[in-house]
Amino acid sequence: MPELPDVTIYVEAIRSRIVGHRLLRVMVKGPFLLRTAVPPLSSTFDREVAEVRRIGKRIAIGVEGGLWLVLHLMIAGRLHWKQGGAKPQGRNALATFSFDNGSLLLTEAGTQRRASLHVIEGEAALAELDPGGIEPLQCDIAAFARALRRENHTLKRALTDPRLLSGIGNAYSDEILHRARLSPIAMTQKLDDEEIARLFEATKTTLDEWVGRLREQCAGEFPEKVTAFHPEMAVHGRYGKPCPRCGARVQRIRYASNETNYCAPCQTGGRLLADRALSLLLHEDWPATLEEMEARKEVRREGR
Repeated sequence: MPELPDVTIYVEAIRSRIVGHRLLRVMVKGPFLLRTAVPPLSSTFDREVAEVRRIGKRIAIGVEGGLWLVLHLMIAGRLHWKQGGAKPQGRNALATFSFDNGSLLLTEAGTQRRASLHVIEGEAALAELDPGGIEPLQCDIAAFARALRRENHTLKRALTDPRLLSGIGNAYSDEILHRARLSPIAMTQKLDDEEIARLFEATKTTLDEWVGRLREQCAGEFPEKVTAFHPEMAVHGRYGKPCPRCGARVQRIRYASNETNYCAPCQTGGRLLADRALSLLLHEDWPATLEEMEARKEVRREGR
């Protein structure tokens, strides 16, 4: 799912191309994409674009008259910019936003259609789509600590809760926690002030670095290769590969379709966190530490 750094780059690229230009029409191909009926989608046609804004993981395009088109890309939605006219083609094409200077295409890979488009009127209606989390790159440490300690959850859940923090998802939460040297299952209300400070600094540094890195990669072009997996990442999507800090193999916890990646020596004192699927299968045979896991692998190798 595109997160704060990715959506920020999308917003910058879209803003530089369409603000001051006219939205001529919107062609929707996906039957489940449009989630609102009033105001009608046609009411946004032939209006000048006034603003493009990020709201959490959503992209809001404001046109004259106080109308907004709000896109949520969810997991597999992606945007593409085409010069001149274009039509939604192929089974992944969901919509085309035609402007007087080009077209913005929305696609969604896979068979599940989760991306959404809302057409709303006014700032109050726009605010209703905001889950309310604080902006991690704009808040101070006191606001950050209050948001985390409001409820007692694991750090992984808290960082990705849009009601607490805006725009952070599975990928960047892994990177933040690795930089902060904190376990994804540490409980928020048990963190001391020093740990909160480490997490606050890691959050800002990680997000800032990735916004800058993605901006540099685009070099003024439209971001066509938005992904949650980058070779420069420390742990996310790098299960079994060496941690760049200590060299140990990156571990994972899997639950349903989600996966959390972490480094045991750097984040959990060497303790292996229970992978729900495997630990249910192995029960007491699940290794407690990285050393125990490696020892069992060695025994298996010697027994062949």
